[in-house]
Amino acid sequence: MVRILSGRTDSNIKLMRTRQVAAIIIAVCVLLMAWVLWRGKASSGTSPATAPETSQGGKAARPGGGTTSAALSPTNVYAHNLMLRKGPNFRIYVRWLRGQMARARKNVNPTFDDPDSFSLYIKTGVIRANIGDIANYLNSGALGDAPIKNIQLSGDGDEVKMRGTVHKVVPLPVELIGTLSVIGENGIQIHVKKLNVLKIPFKGLLGAFHVTVSDLFKVRNIPGLEVTENDIRFDTHTLLPPPHISGHLTRVRVVNPDLEEIYGDAQEDLERTEEWRNFLRLSGGTIDFGKLTMHNVDLIMIDISKDPWFDLDLANYQEQLVNGYTRMTPQAGLQIFMPDLRDIKNPKKVQDISIEWFKNRNLPPPPDVVKR
Repeated sequence: MVRILSGRTDSNIKLMRTRQVAAIIIAVCVLLMAWVLWRGKASSGTSPATAPETSQGGKAARPGGGTTSAALSPTNVYAHNLMLRKGPNFRIYVRWLRGQMARARKNVNPTFDDPDSFSLYIKTGVIRANIGDIANYLNSGALGDAPIKNIQLSGDGDEVKMRGTVHKVVPLPVELIGTLSVIGENGIQIHVKKLNVLKIPFKGLLGAFHVTVSDLFKVRNIPGLEVTENDIRFDTHTLLPPPHISGHLTRVRVVNPDLEEIYGDAQEDLERTEEWRNFLRLSGGTIDFGKLTMHNVDLIMIDISKDPWFDLDLANYQEQLVNGYTRMTPQAGLQIFMPDLRDIKNPKKVQDISIEWFKNRNLPPPPDVVKR
């Protein structure tokens, strides 16, 4: 009987020890799993103490003002009869435009205060540039140290003429006649048909002066310009001043006194918007202007001048804003009614509200506030 009890006791002790070992192993496994999960959360940076701030729509905000998802997406752009000043010496006339404003650098919001911060991609549109403005811009240094100077442009339809002076032993007046065409997405090509020096056909002087089309430009370090034999190619996105414009260019021609570029199939849009007011409308994405940042953009600038074009001067748009008026829509959008810069005869002098006004409720509000 004692032996039987002793045998049972030994087996019970072994069973208890086995259970204790199993419990210890399970506990260790649980601790290891908890440690692995904790490390994973710490490395992902999503713990409550370090969770990033969120912007509209619950999207995570990036340091420096950028945001993910919809905030990083391009801003839709619509414009009608917009004259956009691109620097002091260049203007473009947007008869109609439907496209997008895309940021030039991923983590930098597009801003009106920096035309290099964004580019315009045109889906459909008609844009004109005065050929005199184009010549002035080329003469102002856009062609670097190219031999040709004092450029003058003229033309009609798909024919263009370029006159200038090239130094070849002595200064020589040059006249180039070529045919305009579209090449690639943003390219304009001039196929040279004639090159006259001193009003004598080019072929007769080839042996004496060795003048070729490439001698007019010598394009070693001019971004957006390429010369091959009798063809001159311009990349309008790169060569012209910011904001840079690109898109599916389908036609180019001279409509005096302008060079006209047509993107996509814009004829139907032109007819549909003929009687519309002059405006620039932006929607979606994120933009900066002045000290403000607008997410999920809902902004329209409307011309209140009576001339044919809405003159938007990116270098002085703040003055246009101050001398117009702004109202907020029920959807938190902004409507800005702006005069042309040249119509501002007596600029408003906006004064800060004094501390005395805050301290005395009996003082009347500022006159320009009451007026509205």
